[in-house]
Amino acid sequence: MRVQAAGIPAAVMLAPHRAIYDLRLGQSRGQRAIESVRGRIVYDFSGSACDGYALRFRQLSELDNGEGKVSTSDLRAATWEDAEAKKFQFNSQNYTDQQKVDSVDGQAERAGGEVTVRLSKPKEATLELGRNMVFPTEHIRRIIEAALAGQTVLEFPVYDGSDTGEKVFDTLTVVGREIRPGDKAPADAAAGKAALKGLRRWPVTVSYFDKGQKEITGEQTPAYTLAFELYENGISRALTLDYGDFTVVGDMTQLDIKDTTPCK
Repeated sequence: MRVQAAGIPAAVMLAPHRAIYDLRLGQSRGQRAIESVRGRIVYDFSGSACDGYALRFRQLSELDNGEGKVSTSDLRAATWEDAEAKKFQFNSQNYTDQQKVDSVDGQAERAGGEVTVRLSKPKEATLELGRNMVFPTEHIRRIIEAALAGQTVLEFPVYDGSDTGEKVFDTLTVVGREIRPGDKAPADAAAGKAALKGLRRWPVTVSYFDKGQKEITGEQTPAYTLAFELYENGISRALTLDYGDFTVVGDMTQLDIKDTTPCK
């Protein structure tokens, strides 16, 4: 079953929370063999349907190819998205081996259905992205709504302000069989959390395709794939990032669920 971009229901309530995922190597394959991976993701999500949603994100990774070559990457990002998915603000810095390689700052706005992006960094630019574009928090909300409705496949383009701020991803999301409350009890930081008791979750796989690369070469190979278990309040656990030649597993080691501020 395929579902195209649609309106976001008010029934989907996202929980403000801070989660930490420790990174390790899953599988190494292909030409870019990796010996080990160490790192951490810090995902700090806050806000409400009244005030909009803010995310502070950091992913620090150290990759060892086993031949004396160790490289580090450090992505730091802060975003804000209004609850109606009409405005999206983003700021990020990306470091490789402690050297800043890019810095992005800008905002996107939906007016009359059309999405316009205005960048101030790395250069001033204006992009027109069309009517079907969705932003990251909106993306998560639509996945949850589809899961609640029993839908299993979603396709739409996503804009998240990544790289130089000019990249758009086509995404294919596959939602697996519902994991009911009490089934397959987690053994990570999600275990025993009262706020998660009684909530359903689903295995989700999202493949991200570089829209620009597809237009040039026609290739359908994803730039990367993200798999995780998604609770109906937006919290994710059991991450796997697939970069083609290797996979990285993210084990949730800390989860702090914040109080929700009621709308005034």
